[in-house]
Parts: sequence; structure tokens; C-alpha cells
Amino acid sequence: MLTEAQVAAFRTQGYLVIENVIPAPVIDAVRREYATLLDGLYANWVAEGRLVPAGTDLDFWGKLRMSYAAGCDWFQPMDISLPGGEIEADCPMHFGPAIFDLVVQERLLDVVESLIGPEITSNPIQHVRIKPPAPDLAEDEIRAHITVTDWHQDRGVGHEDADMTDMVTAWVAVTDATVENGCLQVVPGIDDGLLPHCPQVQTAIAPEHLDTSRAVPLPVRSGGVVLFHPLVPHASLPNLSDGFRWSFDLRFNVTGQPTGRDHFPSFIARSRSAPDTELRDWRVWRDAWFDARDRLAAQHHIPIHRWSADSPVCA
Repeated sequence: MLTEAQVAAFRTQGYLVIENVIPAPVIDAVRREYATLLDGLYANWVAEGRLVPAGTDLDFWGKLRMSYAAGCDWFQPMDISLPGGEIEADCPMHFGPAIFDLVVQERLLDVVESLIGPEITSNPIQHVRIKPPAPDLAEDEIRAHITVTDWHQDRGVGHEDADMTDMVTAWVAVTDATVENGCLQVVPGIDDGLLPHCPQVQTAIAPEHLDTSRAVPLPVRSGGVVLFHPLVPHASLPNLSDGFRWSFDLRFNVTGQPTGRDHFPSFIARSRSAPDTELRDWRVWRDAWFDARDRLAAQHHIPIHRWSADSPVCA
């Protein structure tokens, strides 16, 4: 649990960096699960003639680098969400026991409970972020989960019905996040409320609406967590190292309140009042997402953001 001083700082500054939240065995299990996933993807791309067979000296990072250079998309097959654009019936995603154990990790939920209370829903606005070194990026790469993330507020990337929802984002570091490899940065404070956003390179705070001269970098070690209030502006730095930076965006809200993306599935991660309602089977989580994929692929696309490019603030 967080201290009273930490909770007070979060309420005013909008963020906290907490080290040693996720136990090393949980992080290691996620690494192994994703390594197995990538091995399967890589083998399929070899079979399709898009990649050469991996040598025995090619590790997880080497396979990622070669796959990206060859134009093989590992992001969506590794993501823990459906895409924000048009959804196809065969759209790949990843849901496994190790990543589920990370999402419902007791220490993480203890921290979240300190901020939003004991009735906690796992919010469906969640992603994997595995960011290559900047020199490796394709010239047309604009995806926030691969390249630099533009300045935004988490309240601004959900639907309007969740503007009063009590929620918190937990940014979980799988690898160490440093200034050199593109850690997050924040403009402290939440008093300005929800700022206008625009569909720019990504959905981002409208030009001239944020003073980024006060930005503070937030390095954190593997297993640590950066907590964000939904109104605090934040972005990432470019990855100027020679290695990848890996994290997960996880979000939690008070159970019963809108998630900001209610057409995607959520689940009860903790309930002190009704513990029997907590989801404990990762396969149910997986199946809910694939059921949502089948449903959404057969209907008109639902945009995940509410902002319009023709707004006067976006001119």
C-alpha cells in the first residue's frame, strides 16, 4: 500500500514512480511467454519466405530487430488489445497466463487500491510497448507503441462517458526505462483539467495548450511502476540507446464506472466486498477479447477517440 504522503503527492502532481512493485519471477514469466510467442511468429514468417531462419545466436531482441527490419509486424500479435482502427475477424492479439498474472499481481493491485479504492476493474485500454532504437525505426513509423509517444492525457484517449471515472494508469517496466532509452516524461499537475486533443501524428494535446518546458523525466527500473492520474500530461522520450525498451500500459478503474472504451471487455480484478466476482482464469479473459473481436468485426467501426481534426484548436 502507498503512504499518505505518496497518495497526497499523486493527488496534486498527478504521478508517482514506485520501484519494486512487480516481483522478478512475474517479469521473467512474461519474458518467457513473449519469447515463445515470438518464436512462433518468426517461424511463420520464415515459412512465408519473409525472413531467414534464426541462428542459434539470435536471441529475442535479435529476432525482434530482424522482424521489424523485414516489415513483419510483431506489435499487434503481441498486443493485449484490439487495434483502434478497423477490426478484422482474424486480427491477432496475445492473452496468456503470464501477462494475466502481471495484470492481477497482488502488489500492483495493492498500490491501485490506495488510489481508487478496493473495487477494481481491469480497464480495457491496455497495451504492450516494445520500442526499438530510434535509428531502427522506419521513416513512416507513427505508432505510439513503437515510436515516441506524443503529449497526451489518458482521459483524452477514451470516450467522453468516462470523463468522471475514477481511474489510474500503471505503466509497468519490463526492461529498465532510462532517459537514454526513452523513458516517460510528465508535466506535473492536474489543475488544468482535460485539455483539447487533436488527431495529429497520434492523438495528442492540441498545439499551444501545454508548456512542456516544465517536463520531468521518469526513469524506473524493471519491475517498477509509473502511476498516472488520467489528467496529468505525459509523453515519452526517443529511444537513443542501442537496445529495446519494453513496458506495459495497464489501466484500472472503479468497478461499475464507464471504462472509456466499453465496447472492449473489462473484468473485475479485485473486490473486497464480493471476492467471488474476481476473475481468476486467464482463459476467460482471452475468450472475452476474441468474442469482442468477432462481434466488432461484423459491425460498423467504433472510433476509440472523440476528437475531430476540424476543431478550431487543431488548426
